[in-house]
Amino acid sequence: MRIRLLFAKTEAMRFTGHLDLFRAIERMIRRSRLPLAYSQGFKPHPRINLASALPLGFTSDAEMADIWLQEEIPVELIQRALQDAAPPGILIHSCFPAAPQASSLQADLVACDYLVTLLEPIPNLESKVDAILAASELPRQRRNKSYDLRPLIEQLQVLSPSQAGFARLYMRLAAREGATGRPEEVVAELGGDTLAARYHRLRLVFSSPVTSN
Repeated sequence: MRIRLLFAKTEAMRFTGHLDLFRAIERMIRRSRLPLAYSQGFKPHPRINLASALPLGFTSDAEMADIWLQEEIPVELIQRALQDAAPPGILIHSCFPAAPQASSLQADLVACDYLVTLLEPIPNLESKVDAILAASELPRQRRNKSYDLRPLIEQLQVLSPSQAGFARLYMRLAAREGATGRPEEVVAELGGDTLAARYHRLRLVFSSPVTSN
């Protein structure tokens, strides 16, 4: 049985990296006593696939994972068991069955939406956003490799300030294989301090419907 899980990674788990998040989900399933399926072979692995790695320091309302179980179990019982077993920092939104032949979440992912809160002001923020959107290319380097940031930015908008008065940005960035935009790179291109910001993933955007809605 293939179950698709929608969950949040909250502030309590903000400094948990991708591999540790994977392990936390595996432990959660074990605590729930659900019959987790394992791969075949000499070294079996739990059959859990996360849609997209979430960088260290990020929070999210929209993480997704595929989980395979050895038995058919009513979805409402699965969701209740996972909610009861979830550790601090993981909030279960919903779960629903996925067709066995459905594409992987990673294969269908095309973009991600982010809310970025700037803890330090960037002078002339709106004009810098306009300049980025008007640019034909934005050459940058990451890990000693050159790339063009511009085609990875699908949407970029200045939002109203937070209740605490911090400037905020909405971004939709490409998340295809070999073409993934990172919000901290956009902040750097705007002239901001990438460490003086809070990054929150709002939504995963897929090429085809992946939920039961």
